[in-house]
This record gives sequence, structure tokens and C-alpha cells, in this order.
Amino acid sequence: MSKLPDWIQAHIDLYREDPEKGHLWDSSVVGGPGPLPCLLLTTIGRKSGKKRTLPLLYGECDGGLIIVASKGGAPAHPLWYLNLVANPQVEVQVASEVFSAEAKTVSDDDRERYWDLMAKIWPFYNDYQAKTDRQIPLVFLRPLKKS
Repeated sequence: MSKLPDWIQAHIDLYREDPEKGHLWDSSVVGGPGPLPCLLLTTIGRKSGKKRTLPLLYGECDGGLIIVASKGGAPAHPLWYLNLVANPQVEVQVASEVFSAEAKTVSDDDRERYWDLMAKIWPFYNDYQAKTDRQIPLVFLRPLKKS
């Protein structure tokens, strides 16, 4: 996997050093509406077997978390999405809480309401969908109960 852009790595580092501060990403630097909720998603590389972590915007619904595999409207799915399709057991950090979760691509039945939820958080998702032929996947992260 290629090296992460500096600003993404800096966000991950901040999140790990100060989870409460890293949890809210100031989107105004890229024209967004201001502080937005962000989680850290750790997947297992489907080829490398190595852990891969990225910060992603999220919404809360139905006892879980929703994330969007937009890749800014690029023609291909993001690598993190391909990784969780291959291995749906992921690790999630929301502020200072770290937990295991099961990731599942949202079905067509639930897609519209989850999309609407996420587009309210980050309206640019609608622009991303408009510029690509692929249907941008939504992922539901269901926290796993500790045994």
C-alpha cells in the first residue's frame, strides 16, 4: 500500500495522541461545514495481511455506525472497502472508545435512508456519487459484544 498523504497521517497521529480532539475533524479547511465526527477504521489488508488504519466520517444509526466508501467519487472503490469485504472483522475507534465490529455493505433496502443521513453530515457525498458510474457503497459497522 502506498504511503498515506501527510494530512491523513497527521490526523491519525492526533487521534491516537488525543482521541477527543482527533474525533472531531475540522472540515472547514476543505470547504466543509466545520467540525464533523470522525472514527478510525482498522482493516486487515486482503493481500498483505497487515493492519491498515484510516480516519473516516461516520454517522450513528440503528445501534451501529455508517461509513461511506466514496473515495471522492473515483471510479474504483477505496482499498479499505475491498479489505473489509474480504475480511469484515474490523477495529473501530470513536474518540477514546476502541472496539471490534463487523462490517457489512448496506443493502438496497436501507441505502436511501443511510445515504440521506450521511449526506446531511457531508453534503459532498452527493457530488461524489454524481461524478462516478459506480454505486458508492455504504457500510454498516455493528459493534461486537465482548464475551
